[in-house]
Amino acid sequence: MSGASQEALETLPRFTLGRVFTEWGIDPIPFVVTVWAVGLYVLGVVVLSRRGDRWPVGRTLAFVGLGMGAFFLATSSGLGRYDTTLLSVHMVQHMLLSMVVPLALALGAPVTLALRTLPRKPRRWLLAVLHSRVAKVLAFPPLAFVLYVASPWALYFSSWYDASLSSTFVHQMMHIHLVLVGTLFFWPLMGVDPVPGRVGHPFRVLLTLMTLPFHAFLGVTIMGQSTLIGGAHYLALREGPMGAWLPPVLDDQHLAGGILWASGDLIGVLFFGVLFTQWLRSSMKEAAREDRRLDLEERRRTTTG
Repeated sequence: MSGASQEALETLPRFTLGRVFTEWGIDPIPFVVTVWAVGLYVLGVVVLSRRGDRWPVGRTLAFVGLGMGAFFLATSSGLGRYDTTLLSVHMVQHMLLSMVVPLALALGAPVTLALRTLPRKPRRWLLAVLHSRVAKVLAFPPLAFVLYVASPWALYFSSWYDASLSSTFVHQMMHIHLVLVGTLFFWPLMGVDPVPGRVGHPFRVLLTLMTLPFHAFLGVTIMGQSTLIGGAHYLALREGPMGAWLPPVLDDQHLAGGILWASGDLIGVLFFGVLFTQWLRSSMKEAAREDRRLDLEERRRTTTG
């Protein structure tokens, strides 16, 4: 074995919740992505501040704290250390990367920040990308929905997951893929950036509702099946020193399915809360604009009369 498999075959202590915060390691690709993303975002906020413009603190906390913080936690903490040792730990990591991180990054509005701080030429390039045919196709809600729903099925029921267990590069790129696909789907639904694919709030709620049964069905399928996911890799681990504390492979796989099912529903409630808040604010702003328009018409009629 090589790559991720070699790392997993290293003897790790018995996994506990505390190990998530005490066992740390650096994966090069996610680490570089984290440093660059946080650095560029903070630089943009500093540029705005020096110019005397205001940038909401909540957006910075969403992007840097919750978004990139969750990304770093999922890939570099104990979750990253044990994600090739226990499928159940990997599943927690999967849900963070595919749902929590994209939502938080979208709420941070990095595209808006870039448009307000980039020099003229790079800003034109960014606008050209946003209005390009490729961006419109990738952000087309039905296509983004299919990609988001199909990706986990393709991951766990093809050779893709086995490849991620035997190759460090494939393993790290899988993390990036989960975030990118989640971003394509959730950014137009939850974000405030001027990106393609924006739809009305009722359709946003509908699309979010439609994702929940697929997570539940996938979780139940994994819980109920007897065929092992990554079986050769996980069985090999139980022949080594960690076999003394590792649970039976099938039991851990059933736990992973339950985590996928339950966490999908819980995070879905978080999405609905965000959507409802955004919808409410949008309705209040629209009502305020309509009130101002009616007041202006009333004053004009009064003046004319």
